[in-house]
Amino acid sequence: MSERMTLTIKGGIDKSGIDEPVRSITVEGGEIVGIVGPTGSGKSTLISDIEQLAQLDTPSHRMVLINGERPEWSVRTDPRRKLVAQLSQSMHFLADMDVGEFLKMHAKSRGKPASLAPETVDLANTLCGEPLSVDDHLTTLSGGQSRALMTADIALISDSPIVLIDEIENAGIRKQEALHLLSGEGKIVIVVTHDPILALLTARRVAMSNGGMSKIIERSERERTMCSRLAEVDNMLISLREVIRNGHMVGEQP
Repeated sequence: MSERMTLTIKGGIDKSGIDEPVRSITVEGGEIVGIVGPTGSGKSTLISDIEQLAQLDTPSHRMVLINGERPEWSVRTDPRRKLVAQLSQSMHFLADMDVGEFLKMHAKSRGKPASLAPETVDLANTLCGEPLSVDDHLTTLSGGQSRALMTADIALISDSPIVLIDEIENAGIRKQEALHLLSGEGKIVIVVTHDPILALLTARRVAMSNGGMSKIIERSERERTMCSRLAEVDNMLISLREVIRNGHMVGEQP
């Protein structure tokens, strides 16, 4: 898929059956857009509409366009042509195989070389404090390892040009690096979050209310500065977590 792919969401109705204020938003490849709002505001419904490439056939009556056009029926129903990959906080593997086997199988199904398997593991290890290897069994991976592996898999192996990320702030991975990695691959990244750092990393965010897209907020320069400060604090906390996890005292030479 081209880096210049666009995703357009045409507004539908909110929980009251009234037209949602935002009538249209278009996102381009390489862009990260946030979705924010309190619990019950409609965030999950919105990403479900995107995942299904809704065509006025969901309760929200939204329509999703790809490159300005309605997607073919086969694009919506054929797993081999799926345009959307989803990364959630509660992701776990059930397959009875090791990491290397899984990655090679996925690469083969996508027409890509098996040599991507170790490269994908190496990339995953830049996102997670708990190293994993191609010989690890999928079912033994921690939550953080699983999400780091799937992030790397989506970046290197998956052809899905649209990535939905659902509340990964407590998922045990380096969230800033994960977002920049995926958007750097030219993918459209939609991130649902309550985390101020993730929200402020996005140049635009959609605010949800009563099941509808209530407004689009453009990040201000003040917010950009605040994001940089918060990112520094977050990186410090990640470093402290690794020191403590590895059995050292803070300030002690490892």
